[in-house]
Amino acid sequence: MTAIARPTDGRMIGGVCAALARRFGTSATTMRVIFLLSCLLPGPQFLLYIALWILFPSEHKAGRTAW
Repeated sequence: MTAIARPTDGRMIGGVCAALARRFGTSATTMRVIFLLSCLLPGPQFLLYIALWILFPSEHKAGRTAW
């Protein structure tokens, strides 16, 4: 299982949808449409997006090791 990291290319705002799409094997456009459709439902979608933006490391930071 690979770690989820926000890609440096193909991101629109924060790269959260692109990272999730990469993890689940779908296209980033599909993941963005799912997110936009979920915004029609009541709930904390924007807060979740911001939290994932903070929690998921950027791809160039995730590739570095402490060695």
